[in-house]
Amino acid sequence: MANMAQVMRSRFEAFRRLRFHSPWFYLGEGLIWMLLICMAIIEVAPILWMFSTSLRDPADSFKLPPDFLPTSWRWDNYLAVIRSEKINFPLFFWNSLKIALIVTGSQLLTCSLAAFAFARLRFPGRDFLFFLFLASMMVPAQVTTVPVFIIIRSLRLMDTHWALILPAMTSAFGVFLLRQFFLTLPGELIDAAKIDGASFFRIYWQIMLPLVGPGLSALGVFTFLGSWNNFYGPLLFLRSWDKLTFPLALVTLQGYMGMGNRSHVLAGIMMSIVPVLIFFLLAQRFVIRGIALTGLKG
Repeated sequence: MANMAQVMRSRFEAFRRLRFHSPWFYLGEGLIWMLLICMAIIEVAPILWMFSTSLRDPADSFKLPPDFLPTSWRWDNYLAVIRSEKINFPLFFWNSLKIALIVTGSQLLTCSLAAFAFARLRFPGRDFLFFLFLASMMVPAQVTTVPVFIIIRSLRLMDTHWALILPAMTSAFGVFLLRQFFLTLPGELIDAAKIDGASFFRIYWQIMLPLVGPGLSALGVFTFLGSWNNFYGPLLFLRSWDKLTFPLALVTLQGYMGMGNRSHVLAGIMMSIVPVLIFFLLAQRFVIRGIALTGLKG
């Protein structure tokens, strides 16, 4: 009976709040929804326009005024890009995918190890090292280009994919992001594991790491997107044709097929964003949760 009375009281309060909302409240709600819908249209419209243009006849690509929907749906534009004899798109796609997956996996491992040490281990100079680590985030990437280039050349890794993988195997942002998640976990878990005789690595791997899943998902998505869209690094280190990545292939595609054929170029760009779009949609819930939980403690 007490529970029933509590439920009835909560429903009455909800009804009373709903009934006595002023018209200005509903007007504000409507304006917010209209603003959100307009922003969503602005965000999605360029992608829809690019997809529509990629299916047009090449002669209609420069039509003025342009039509939003193509008069003839040319799905063979995608086949023309894939089957191009001058550009091996499947190979470039595989190169980008391989580099992005290795970089993402290595960052999840190295950043989680460093974050766990900075958050849960006690050693001299821990806070100073962490703030020194964070200070590296303030250094622009352009400043480190020449030193990184000299190191890669000294290691004889020029024109190899390792020149892109090794510098990106860890990041200060990833360490900071995951450290915030480790700080939110109760210290009693570590104390109980120590009593049971678990080592630090076992505590990290079997107890703490599964509990920071949202942070790992967010970092994984950010790292994968950054590596997939990386254009400057491959342009600097890669020379051989069979080692190029997808962003460089798009530029090459524009050179070979872009003269008067915007549909083929946009078809290639659409193929480049589909994997990251699918990857982001699948992990969207974890990314939002990961960002929302970042910085709750510490």
